[in-house]
Amino acid sequence: MDVLASAYDSDEESSPVNDKGGEVSELNFDESASVLQAIKEKFTPDSAPYVADKVTVKNVARVDPKTNQLMYNPKFDELYIPKVGPENPNKTRQQKAPRNMLSGYVEHAHINRFDFDTQRRTFHIMGYAVDPSNVDAPSEKPKYVGDKEKADKEQGASVVELPAKKRIGAKRKTVDRGDASVVDGYLGPWAGYVDEKKIAKPSEEELSLLEEKFGAKKKVGAEEEIKDVEAKTILHIDDPYDYQGRSFLHIPQDLDVNLRSDDPPLKCFIPKKCIHTWSAHNKGVAAIRYFPKSAHLLLSAGMDCKVKLWEVYNERRCIRTYIGHSKAVKDISFNHDGTNFVSAGYDRHIKLWDTETGECVRRFCNHKLPYCIQFHPGGHRKDYFLVGCSNKKIYAWDTRTGGIVQEYDRHLGAVNTVTFVDKGRRFVTTSDDKSLRVWEWDTPVDMKYVAEPGMHSMPSVTLHPNGKWVLCQAMDNQIHCFGVLNNFRMNRKKNFKGHMVAGYACQIDVSPEGRLVVVVYACTF
Repeated sequence: MDVLASAYDSDEESSPVNDKGGEVSELNFDESASVLQAIKEKFTPDSAPYVADKVTVKNVARVDPKTNQLMYNPKFDELYIPKVGPENPNKTRQQKAPRNMLSGYVEHAHINRFDFDTQRRTFHIMGYAVDPSNVDAPSEKPKYVGDKEKADKEQGASVVELPAKKRIGAKRKTVDRGDASVVDGYLGPWAGYVDEKKIAKPSEEELSLLEEKFGAKKKVGAEEEIKDVEAKTILHIDDPYDYQGRSFLHIPQDLDVNLRSDDPPLKCFIPKKCIHTWSAHNKGVAAIRYFPKSAHLLLSAGMDCKVKLWEVYNERRCIRTYIGHSKAVKDISFNHDGTNFVSAGYDRHIKLWDTETGECVRRFCNHKLPYCIQFHPGGHRKDYFLVGCSNKKIYAWDTRTGGIVQEYDRHLGAVNTVTFVDKGRRFVTTSDDKSLRVWEWDTPVDMKYVAEPGMHSMPSVTLHPNGKWVLCQAMDNQIHCFGVLNNFRMNRKKNFKGHMVAGYACQIDVSPEGRLVVVVYACTF
């Protein structure tokens, strides 16, 4: 530092001296700067060194293929130079082709409006037109599209060149319009043609074609043709009568259970295991009904259009099969003593059967789909039964005359259940309109209407054995209890919850002593 300071000091005349007393030579700053610059150039890395190109590259300006406007006049080599960069190997030939719209490449063509309309009209009237692709070569023979034979016959004449008769055909003759001075009989411009047909009617060939095309198709909402099936029965046992001549309807007395007693057992228990399975139906079972009072017989309605009668005790055999429906059986019901029963099917037929002989006593039909059926519990109205149908009505039929004696029409949806209460003097119905209605017999106006905003439809209703309560299985996974004696008020303390029946029309039942409520429902583990 002392040396540099002494070098810049111009006032001192004496030469600089080192620490040992010797003289120091003067520094040349131009030489030191050049040395530093050479060292810097030697050790500084070059980020872009010059590399000699082995391939000769033409200095050609590339034109972007997507550009729509050029500001200069490019050369041929510049327009058709190949694209720079790799191609997409996944593109098809159609995708690689140049296009200026979604469906392809459109070129604007200039054509006379009159020529275009002339060829269009010629094609629609005569069936041929000049090929537009051959317009640029007028020296060649013109080509035609469409009916080429007709084009050769007419020598390619257009509608403008054709005579009027060939262009529009022969003029149709009109009916005499009459004298304008006479008002009566004057047709004027409203006169029709001589060969005009006022009523259009298809020919026999057209009718056959229409029947083949549309005959098999069914109109939406059209009712099917109701076909009745011949009723028959099959007896499956060899001993329908015992040694005293009594049929299988007779209540057995050789059992450990007294089936003749009207008193219910003191206590009923929950079943723990399956003791028997009846299997004879080819499809599902829609309804099961016990024989009145004794319950020693079981009646089942199957989706295979059959009704079967079974033994509940002893050998538990299939006693008889009743065949008389063309479609699945929806519901069945015994009369008060079990000697007859009625069956309702999806074929819109209701049939009354003799339980012992299997004979079809009477047929009923009102062309409506029956959803539920219930015999009157007894008394002087024992020959009547009620049917809830899909047309929102309930019909009362008389088995003696085969006619409808009363209609109950107040529901807003299909009727799901019919249940008699108060010894048959009243009955309760539920519907898809999410309501419950109470009716008096022979009175077509409901005496009680139960509906709440939170209520759901109730497809299953059961009367309690003591006759004081009505239990309804709702589709909101609850069982509601209505009191018969207190004007059918809902007992909110007796709502049963905890099971899942939403989407399933599950049936409910009550044990004979009235302590247990049983419901079969679908569960997921």
